[in-house]
Amino acid sequence: MTTDISSVARALGLPRPMRNDSIDTLLTDSRSLTFPRTSLFFAIPTKENDGHRYVRQLYDTGVRNFVVNRVPQEMEGVRDANFLVVPDTVGALQQVARRLTPRAAEVVAITGSAGKTTIKEWLFQMLEPTCAVTRSPRSYNSRIGVPLSLWEVAPKTDVAIIEAGVSHTGEMQPLAEIIDPDTVIFTNLGPEHSHGFASPLEKAREKALLARAPHVRTLIYCADSELIAEVLKDIDVPHRLSWSRRDPQMPIFIEKTETSGPMTLVSYRFKGESHALTVPFISDGELEDAFHALAYLLSRGIAPEEIAAMFTTLHPIATRLNVSDGVNGCTLIYDSYTSDYSSLLPALDFLRRRLADGRTSTVILSDLRHESRRPGVYGDIARLLRATGIRRVIGVGPEMQANIAMFGPDAVAFSSTSELLKSLSTSDFQNETILIKGAPEFGFERLPEMLEARKHETVLEVNLDAVVKNFNYFRSHLAPGTGLIAMVKASGYGAGSYEIAKTLQAQGAAYLAVAVLDEGIELRQRGITMPIIVMNPKVVNYRSMFAYRLEPEIYSMEMLRDVAREAAKNRITQYPLHIKLDTGMHRMGFVEEELPEMLDFLAAQDNVTIASVFSHLATADCPDMDDYTLLQLDRFKRYTDYIAERWPHPFLRHVLNSAGILRFPQYGYDLARLGIGLYGANTLPPEMERPLANVSTLRTVIIALRHWKKGETIGYGRRGVLERDSVIATIPIGYADGMNRHFGNGNITVLVGGKEAPTVGNICMDACMIDVTGIDCHVGDAVEIFGPNMSVQRLADVLGTIPYEVLTSVSPRVKRVYYRE
Repeated sequence: MTTDISSVARALGLPRPMRNDSIDTLLTDSRSLTFPRTSLFFAIPTKENDGHRYVRQLYDTGVRNFVVNRVPQEMEGVRDANFLVVPDTVGALQQVARRLTPRAAEVVAITGSAGKTTIKEWLFQMLEPTCAVTRSPRSYNSRIGVPLSLWEVAPKTDVAIIEAGVSHTGEMQPLAEIIDPDTVIFTNLGPEHSHGFASPLEKAREKALLARAPHVRTLIYCADSELIAEVLKDIDVPHRLSWSRRDPQMPIFIEKTETSGPMTLVSYRFKGESHALTVPFISDGELEDAFHALAYLLSRGIAPEEIAAMFTTLHPIATRLNVSDGVNGCTLIYDSYTSDYSSLLPALDFLRRRLADGRTSTVILSDLRHESRRPGVYGDIARLLRATGIRRVIGVGPEMQANIAMFGPDAVAFSSTSELLKSLSTSDFQNETILIKGAPEFGFERLPEMLEARKHETVLEVNLDAVVKNFNYFRSHLAPGTGLIAMVKASGYGAGSYEIAKTLQAQGAAYLAVAVLDEGIELRQRGITMPIIVMNPKVVNYRSMFAYRLEPEIYSMEMLRDVAREAAKNRITQYPLHIKLDTGMHRMGFVEEELPEMLDFLAAQDNVTIASVFSHLATADCPDMDDYTLLQLDRFKRYTDYIAERWPHPFLRHVLNSAGILRFPQYGYDLARLGIGLYGANTLPPEMERPLANVSTLRTVIIALRHWKKGETIGYGRRGVLERDSVIATIPIGYADGMNRHFGNGNITVLVGGKEAPTVGNICMDACMIDVTGIDCHVGDAVEIFGPNMSVQRLADVLGTIPYEVLTSVSPRVKRVYYRE
């Protein structure tokens, strides 16, 4: 969509601006800036942040058009920029999308708890060859994502497919107004995003508001969902195309499904006639998505025989964007979502945020699966890559070969992935951040296999979206002015500190905290610029600490004198320190009697200064010891009040940890420290547990299967004695990977094919055995050690320890794969 700022002002009911610039990009996140001159930035205040903080930064990079609810003080008097002042910048964004974007011939809106993205992409795959289709990028379905999705609708679009998601009551009505759909697909109702609703019924009613939009002609849903059927029953629409597996009176009745290898043969009845099609998937969720897509295609009047042919073209929708360590200091970003121009934008944005100093950026891109017929699309991609700062382009496919000259003199292209693998080796990549993005038929999964630094079948998957969700969950319990210190010590509690740090830096954490100096230096060397506290800085190399701007925790007079002396030696003044007080943990810290001496010393020099004062709660997660926690909190107030009276400069205070944030948020002060809660582990008693998102999943695969008779023994020392004829699987994870030897001999179970399988015999160094008798499984099948279905707490209970120990014991040789949905 391209317009001008005068049209935007007119849509918002505002006077004509001073300068009439062309606008083709609506920007809500300053970090996503690609085209400064043609971007319109909406400064959106949220509970966690405020877009007005970034107006000056964007202005300095060339942005000249802003929608704000106030002109920032530092921008007053600026005459070469347009500021459209509105009371609500989110409402203005929605109004611009509603009034300025062209309307497609048909607008399809998809809501529900799950399946929205899959249905949207499948419909795009099946319709795009025959008509002009625009759809939401990835999962842009929120009050901000929906208007950004509508902005992508081009003139003369035949079908626009828009996702609509809500998390609280009151959110769907404005989305329904700006989408104004012709067709609504209500997928299902599940537990996702339920915390903003009083009940499942309230959630269903909120989502159903989309179907009450004034121009809805067709309503598609599963009639077997009683709750969905209930909230939709009184909505008057011309065409109600519900489907069912149980009720033959429904417009579409699924008569029979039969699994055949990786496919499902479906028989269905529509308008009194039976038809068949083959769905290239077998899971219940994918079949449900397929039946919704089937209903929509039938609603368009497409013949069942043609629909059956369309379904044969479907491929899985991989919504993950994986990040892993590559060879020769590279970082790999593998995006298998889809291959087209619109999906390239968020992938490049993700890459740019992960560029570290001294690294170049490389994109390996296949021919487009869709949009290839659009005139000039490869030229648009070349311009986008240049604007993003991509230094190296490697193309795969005949279309990329034909258009490679557009990408610069150093760009190269190969006819196939096999040719690329024959022509290039690991030595051709050095200190690069590499985005790998290709259509499924090009088999790009072979490229990460070549370029990954570690090839171990056992993988620790780290969900960066879950990290963000947990960060925001804890932040929501604190006062708006209270910042969060994110603990990334012990390599991010085993998850890997750099990707966690990069994610939290982008999310607006106030500080990072590491355990030792080397951890902080590594983060600095990889491009982390935000303040970092070193919690256990018994330092011998002060010069490195100063050079990398790492701020030490100080817990004794000896440390204080050492750091001040070294700062003076290096001619440093006002170096920030973080003073630790012992209010009851009795591990480290200044006690009350030492405070006068500490303050006298600090007052007599100017080489170091107090950045913050903090303490650590010993029993915040123990409700039966709240008296002791309150005693510590009272001491902390008394000690810090005394420091504030004696110290002439402002400083920050922080005392809450993860459990403290949830149970004592009124003591948030200026900062709070978020540790194990960030990684999804609950430390509160079971009756007080909170809905944290699982961050880390330890997976492996079955590498061998054997049938053994009753009485046979398994493993070292013949400790695993079979009491029945059994099927035993070997999995490549042992105590050298973090699989504690106490987990052997049936002390834990792992998950195989949705069923629990106990360990058999002793845990070996590099492998262990599990009993899969009665479980339908094969060599290569996935095994979950801990994750969303198998709590890490149960492993901690076996060891008589806490989740921290289990998470941090996962060996460095286990490959970490980071992903976002």
